[in-house]
Amino acid sequence: MWARLLLIFTLALAVGGMHAADSSATNQNAGLRLSTFDIDATPPIGSMMAYDPVTNKWDLGLRARGIVLLGAGEPLVLCAVDWIGIANGGHDAFCKGLAEAAGTTAARVAVHTLHQHDAPDCDFAAERILLDGGMSARQYASGFQRQVLTNLQNAVRESLAHAQPVTELGLGQALVTNVASNRRILGADGKVRGVRYTATKDPELRAAPEGTIDPTVSLVSFWNGDKPLAVLSYYATHPQSYYRTGIPNPDFPGVARFLRQLAVPAALHIHFNGAGGNIGAGKYNDGSPENRLLLAQRLADGMRRAWESTKRTPIAAEDVGWSTEWVAIPPSKYFATNDLAAKLEQRTAPFLTGEGATRLAWLRRCKDGKQIDVSCLKLGRARIVHLPGEPFVEYQLAAKATRPDLFVAVAGYGDYGPWYIGTSVAYEEGGYETSPTATNVGPEAEPILLRAIRNLLRR
Repeated sequence: MWARLLLIFTLALAVGGMHAADSSATNQNAGLRLSTFDIDATPPIGSMMAYDPVTNKWDLGLRARGIVLLGAGEPLVLCAVDWIGIANGGHDAFCKGLAEAAGTTAARVAVHTLHQHDAPDCDFAAERILLDGGMSARQYASGFQRQVLTNLQNAVRESLAHAQPVTELGLGQALVTNVASNRRILGADGKVRGVRYTATKDPELRAAPEGTIDPTVSLVSFWNGDKPLAVLSYYATHPQSYYRTGIPNPDFPGVARFLRQLAVPAALHIHFNGAGGNIGAGKYNDGSPENRLLLAQRLADGMRRAWESTKRTPIAAEDVGWSTEWVAIPPSKYFATNDLAAKLEQRTAPFLTGEGATRLAWLRRCKDGKQIDVSCLKLGRARIVHLPGEPFVEYQLAAKATRPDLFVAVAGYGDYGPWYIGTSVAYEEGGYETSPTATNVGPEAEPILLRAIRNLLRR
């Protein structure tokens, strides 16, 4: 009997030791951790981009990059993709797919594009509409896009095994000069007299003042001791220097990101386009190919100075938060589901070339009561606001004005379904961005979106 008691006692000690070891391991793994993922998102030769088929490749391809933040409730995922847009059913699928890979919910995933124009489009709902109508899915054919999503899921899962502790948060800002300018040039009557597109040759339009912009590039960095893990940059402007080349490329923000990656190779550099719907490089860019490098160098220089001005502070799980506002933005009064459906039935060229399928997908979602998410990530004294569509810069400026006591950054180009989101007055001023060909929403969007932004930032 004594031998049996001794055996039980010995086993109890061993089990207790294992539990102590498990507890120790848990304590070592507790706290804020971060993993990064980065994959190629360049379409193959012969496939269709937003405007043209791919005919060749460039030195720099397209990337899909992001982070998974662990230890503050369910995991949080931020992802930036070098595509023109991910809309409607495509955006739903990407958020859901990344959530499954990270072990979280789709509401805690933010997927954004940088809006380069020599790049793919993505809308699984638009693809289904065209295929059901017996037509070619054109740029919405999703074979490549779905493969990228699968690759992203695999990359996210793989990254989790290599998550590293986050001990400090870095915040830095700097002014970027001679890159961004407002696209909408107003006349004496208060109406848009000219649009200064991303590449503008008209000397009169280029001579006009910069107009309303946000010249600041904001950097958010995550650190493990003295080692930087990831650098997230935010800057508001259309990213084109020139396009319609048939060659997928990340344009000047991608080149700037690449230059910063070379300068600080220890951290993954992830860039987000801000609220740049009415912002472009037109004042400083006539479309000459040489300007791509000049614009990239100017943006990279701003990123460098923001990096050098970065202040680091300790951060813990309790300093991290995530909140979401679900909004219903009414569709533009210029569109009706029945009208678009009739054009689909008639297989009219304007429906196909005018991206009617993705518009019909957006209208059906609105009719079905589908809401769109506006979210905010809290990181210490920093707040990162995630917006849908191509929002005007005024939304970004309003976010910063709501909490001038905090470090506020904005990422636009989330769910691309709404297209341009102007201010209420912009719909009265005229111009391309608020015309029926460019926006899927109307002036009612401003109070809805501003209310969501302010609610998130005032919490």
